[in-house]
Amino acid sequence: MTKVTESKSKRLRKIESGRPTLEDVARRAEVSTATVSRYFSAPEKVRQVMRLRVQMAVGELGYTPHGAARALASQHSNTIGAVIPTLDNAIFATMVQTLQNELSAKGKTLLLAASDYDPVRERGQIENLIVRGIDGLMLTGEARDPAVYALLERHGIRYANTYVHHPASRHPTIGFDNRRAMHKVIGYLYDLGHRSFAMIAGITKGNDRAAERVAGVREALSQSGLALDSSRILEQPYSIAAGRTALRGLCSSADRPTAIVCGNDVLALGALLEATALGLRVPEDVSITGFDDLDLAREIGPGLTTVHAPLKEMGRLTAEYLLTTEETDDSPLHHELPAELVVRGSTGPVPDHGSA
Repeated sequence: MTKVTESKSKRLRKIESGRPTLEDVARRAEVSTATVSRYFSAPEKVRQVMRLRVQMAVGELGYTPHGAARALASQHSNTIGAVIPTLDNAIFATMVQTLQNELSAKGKTLLLAASDYDPVRERGQIENLIVRGIDGLMLTGEARDPAVYALLERHGIRYANTYVHHPASRHPTIGFDNRRAMHKVIGYLYDLGHRSFAMIAGITKGNDRAAERVAGVREALSQSGLALDSSRILEQPYSIAAGRTALRGLCSSADRPTAIVCGNDVLALGALLEATALGLRVPEDVSITGFDDLDLAREIGPGLTTVHAPLKEMGRLTAEYLLTTEETDDSPLHHELPAELVVRGSTGPVPDHGSA
C-alpha cells in the first residue's frame, strides 16, 4: 500500500469511527503529540500551562485513551485504583492489604500509587489510572482540587475518600472523624489532671487528616478553657527520628509539658524513645499519646495510649462500595467508623511537679 493510500485509509477509519485521536487533541491544544502523550504517561513532567491546554482539549473533544476505550467498550475493566500518601506507613499497608484481599476475592485487580503527600503528583497518578480504564478509585482524605473530582465524574469513575468522615460533603467518605477522636484524647488527659499540653503533629500542608487532628486538639482544649500556644505545636514528617527531635525540643526547658499528644503512632514511638534517652519516666514525668494503634504500640514498653483506627473495616467497606453497580446501589454516601481511645501505660496522672 502506498503512503498516500495508507494515509487516506487512516482518515477513512477515523471518519468511520468518529473517535477523536491523540493528534486531534494536539491540534486543539496547539501542542505536539509528544506533549499529549507525556500528559497521559507522566503529567507532572508537563508544564502547568500546557497541561491545562491539553486537559481542556481532552474535555472538549471527549477523547478517551486506548486503555479507557477498551474498558468503555466492555463496560468494565475489573480493575480498581488506589492512591495513598506513602508506602512507608504501616497504616496504609494494612488498609490496602484488606482492600486487595476483598477485591481479589471478587476477581478484581488493584492498581496502587503513592503520592508522597504531593497534590500535583496525586493528580497525575489519578489521570494515569483513568487512562488505564479503572472501574473505581480509592482516595485518601478529601482536600484536593475540585477539577480532580470533575474529571472523575466526567469519566464516570466511582470513587471514595477514606480516612475521613464528612457527612455534609457531596463526595463519598468512608472513615472516621479525626477531630472528634482528638477530643477523646484531650478529655481523657484533662480528667487525669493535665493542664500543660503540647502536640507533635504531622505536616498539615496537603494532609487534611493531620490538619483535622490539630484542629481537634485546639477545639477540645478551648472547650476546657485552655489554649495551645503555637510554639507548643511542632509539625514533623512521619518518622521515628522526627518524633525524637520534636520531643527533645519540647522538653528542653524546665517548663516542659506534662502531656504530649502525637499526630500518629510513628511520631509517638519516636517521642517515647527520646524521653527514655533523656532520662524522663513515662508516664510519671510525661504522658505521651499516639494515633492509629499500630501493632508496635501494643508491644513497646510502656504500651502506647493511642486512637484505634479501624483500618481493616475501612478497607472492606471501601471495596464493597467501589464494587457496587448503579443498578444495585443502595449504599450510603457516607460511612462513619468508630475511632476509639485505647488506654495503655504511656499515660498517667499529672506529675506532682507539673503545671496545674
